[in-house]
Amino acid sequence: MSVSIKVNHDSIGLRLDIFLHDHYYKNQSRSYVQHLIKEDNVLVNGEHVKTGYLLKLDDEISIEAIEIKPLNLEAVDLKLDIVYEDQDLLVINKPQGLVVHPASSYHEPTLVNGLLFQVDELSSINGVARPGIVHRIDKDTSGLLIVAKTDLAHQALSKDLSEHKIKREYIALVYGKFIENEGTIDAPIARNPKNRLKMSVISGGKSAKTHFKVVDRFNHYTLLICQLETGRTHQIRVHMAYIKHPVVGDALYGPKDVVGSTGQFLHAQKITFFHPTKKEYMTFTADIPKEFKKLLNKLIQDSAS
Repeated sequence: MSVSIKVNHDSIGLRLDIFLHDHYYKNQSRSYVQHLIKEDNVLVNGEHVKTGYLLKLDDEISIEAIEIKPLNLEAVDLKLDIVYEDQDLLVINKPQGLVVHPASSYHEPTLVNGLLFQVDELSSINGVARPGIVHRIDKDTSGLLIVAKTDLAHQALSKDLSEHKIKREYIALVYGKFIENEGTIDAPIARNPKNRLKMSVISGGKSAKTHFKVVDRFNHYTLLICQLETGRTHQIRVHMAYIKHPVVGDALYGPKDVVGSTGQFLHAQKITFFHPTKKEYMTFTADIPKEFKKLLNKLIQDSAS
């Protein structure tokens, strides 16, 4: 559904999210409207704006939204790997191939379906489609994810995430050799205007910063530790492709003829956050998946021969 709206005198000074919810999305939650804006499906005068943008006379609002269909949120036993759990939150080691939350265009079981089976209580802040979900990991990326069980924990964790206080460390196998041992990629990211499935480094996009450090070098590949300072959609994958070192196995941003069959070799191996009620820092780690480890062992053997 594509919509184009011109702001008149009656709407001057209204918040963008409130205006859209009250006039065009009354049957949807306000969080759904905010999600549309944050995911760059809403532009004002051709530019990305924040959810709280105050409307001005003759502003041109354009919306590119997916038609919403009813979601089937049944509990499914996915035998999720719960690394840690208490009364406020849990930390999940998400496997490759599992989508984090349902969507109208995706009908297979998701992490949320598994959470509904294994967890008695989840926060309600993100509504029925994304209960407890504080942040996401791509379907074909594995690793650690925080899930909130209470609204209080969710609010605190979301605030820390927005202020870059939650530290997330990924291990990534990328194409090519690095001359430098470490560095920072500081390049804005926005949705690709020619392909809505992709994100791209675009001037005027949302600020995005990735720190990387070389762990090992192989004949045609490099193993990196990547730390996210921001958390844009597909951030590491986009940034690595931008510097001509796409993540191995990533068919969307790298070579179509991929290595492996399980997705990109990208794993969220470490997460550190301040517990909202225990009032202490907690750090969790998760080993790389078997296929990732198998490929690394092969590369080590090839480099030694």
